Amino acid sequence: MDVVSDAVATIRTGRPHAARSRRTAPWGLRFPAARGTGFHVVLQGRCWLLFEGRDPVPLGAGDVVLVPHGQEIALADSPDSELVDVAREMDDSWTPAPDPVAATDELTVLMCGSYQLERAGAHPLLAELPAFIHLPRRVGRRAALNAVVDLLGDELDQRRPGTDAAIPALLDAMLLYILRTWYQDHAPRGPGGWAAALADPAVGSALQHMHAEPATAWTVERLSRRAGLSRAAFSRRFTELVGRPPMTYLSWWRMTTAGRILRSDDDAPLQSVAERVGYRSEFAFNRAFKREFGVSPGAYRRRGAASQDRRSRDRSA
Repeated sequence: MDVVSDAVATIRTGRPHAARSRRTAPWGLRFPAARGTGFHVVLQGRCWLLFEGRDPVPLGAGDVVLVPHGQEIALADSPDSELVDVAREMDDSWTPAPDPVAATDELTVLMCGSYQLERAGAHPLLAELPAFIHLPRRVGRRAALNAVVDLLGDELDQRRPGTDAAIPALLDAMLLYILRTWYQDHAPRGPGGWAAALADPAVGSALQHMHAEPATAWTVERLSRRAGLSRAAFSRRFTELVGRPPMTYLSWWRMTTAGRILRSDDDAPLQSVAERVGYRSEFAFNRAFKREFGVSPGAYRRRGAASQDRRSRDRSA
């Protein structure tokens, strides 16, 4: 997979959640802080995004807001409207209060929800994101993101055969389009950071190779040749943009990938996991894994299985 897709995949822990809500003025909804990543889409009408310490942000139809780190936010028809807390279920999805029945010129239709993410070991690409991302709908631009938003709104508005499968897939696509759009918009704005790293031909190519083939015996020299730079120039540029040297990042990514495999595949032998991330020796893999996570691969797998069991019991309780 590519870097952005990998960054999301490593911390996914459950299905995304979305709900459609109709509001007539006056109204205000406060969304509590959550472990996951929240999103809000204005399907119809307009409202205000309220975020502590920031000026109110006007939102219009088609606007998308992502709250990457799960901070508390509020949406309201006016910055002065009274706010009502939104209930949160056990899986960190939100349950808006019952929809108002009135339909007036001040009707606002929202799509709000969350992605269930495990923040421990999150990719720095995601950790670098701002407190919230606001992507206004623009005619003639962001056609793919606009199309996904329209499809989601349609599925939530008219439930048909296949809707239960379509919504999670569309929500996954929306998250990737939001991130892609934000990084594309911000790449030209600064000399460093992940937006610049992904846009840089040499560094972006090296990251793509590492993520696509983590088991390959990459070296700085080999990666620099692929990037068309000298060893020193490549290493310097990579470190400036990514924030760590190439081999340090590769080691971290290999262990992160191993952790994802251990969480998702209970039957994979440790030797097989080691080989999939570039280690021929299970002993060397165990040592590197423990250095990164503080526990052995086996203990990490058992701990993940126990957490999954607890979540399953909570959902069925």
